[in-house]
Amino acid sequence: MDIYPTNYSPENSLKNKGSFSSPIAMAVFVAAITGAIAGASVAGYIIENGQLVVEEESATTAAVEKVSPSVVSIIISKDISGDFNQTGPNIFPFDNFFDFGFPFDFRFRSTEENNQAPRKQEIGGGTGFIISEDGLILTNKHVVLDLEADYTVLTNDGREFEATVLARDQINDIAIVKIEASGLSVVELGNSDNLKLGQTVIAIGNALGEFRNTVTKGIISGIDRRVLAGNGQQSEVIEEAIQTDAAINPGNSGGPLINLSGQVVGINTAVSQAGQLIGFAIPVNLAKNAIDSVREFGRIVRPYIGVRYVMVNEGIAEENNLNVDHGALIVQGDEDQLAIVVNSPAEKAGLQSGDVILEVNGRRIDLENSLAHEIVKYRPGDQAELKISRDGQEQIVKIILGEFEE
Repeated sequence: MDIYPTNYSPENSLKNKGSFSSPIAMAVFVAAITGAIAGASVAGYIIENGQLVVEEESATTAAVEKVSPSVVSIIISKDISGDFNQTGPNIFPFDNFFDFGFPFDFRFRSTEENNQAPRKQEIGGGTGFIISEDGLILTNKHVVLDLEADYTVLTNDGREFEATVLARDQINDIAIVKIEASGLSVVELGNSDNLKLGQTVIAIGNALGEFRNTVTKGIISGIDRRVLAGNGQQSEVIEEAIQTDAAINPGNSGGPLINLSGQVVGINTAVSQAGQLIGFAIPVNLAKNAIDSVREFGRIVRPYIGVRYVMVNEGIAEENNLNVDHGALIVQGDEDQLAIVVNSPAEKAGLQSGDVILEVNGRRIDLENSLAHEIVKYRPGDQAELKISRDGQEQIVKIILGEFEE
């Protein structure tokens, strides 16, 4: 299944067009006990966070009204004056993260035109949402991936700000940008661990890079999906993805996926072109440590243990005579790729080449839950308990996580 990101480029719009979908619900009618008619119309019942609650038609509009002031459009601009030659455009992977596009004028330019003064042109757009009153905004990494591009934020009330990219996450497809403002409306972050299949969700975003705060509604179609998004040129694994049938359109990348309480539970990220109404969002809980880190340090601080590893599958297990069928096998690469980083937490904890890390704090490590994506849930200085297999024997190793430095 081909999965594509949802940031918008004028030349490359997705073909899938979503439709509204509402949760399966039994319509109920409220009889007037005292002769008065109830003021609110009742649409049905849903299960949310493990409790039976009555959903009123006004819940959707109330949630949207709560969040919309905090949703922003992110416009991507770049100097393109030298990006063409006499045989056609050069390739620049700056807009569609998985489906690289050319969202600008393709007419061939002469050498004389190429030598003209630089000029900026809008090449794409995405979405973000405000997480602090002083202008911190969460979005997708692939929306602000280009180091040479300029980014402009348009707020819901029509104001325009230059944006600075503070941090791009090395693990997840998230980034944090900053605008110089104060008193901004801030979203409420929910708990994505409480999501239930069939739960109503709402996506808000800069659809097609043109229609700001477009709202679509659907349900949670799947939880903990592992999605490989790419087009053969570049790819990224989305761990623990939320699958939804709320229509996610080009330009929605980085926008909020919210519940009926108006809480952000996910960051809209990718859509399948192979199927209809199959979109994916990153659980908001995976972004919370990054947000806290930027607030405290001005950058994303990530923990690490300092090992080089490969994920165990049937072939790896057979090739290395392992008696386990999952985990992360610590191995050495080339001469300069040590299995254990010198002076790392792994070395201090006594880990060795050939060890297989089976669990981290009781969480199984396998092809569906890689070691890197489990470790990233913690902070430098945290203690973790690793279950490892060494020479066919299982044992417990305690380790203090260090700080990853690029």
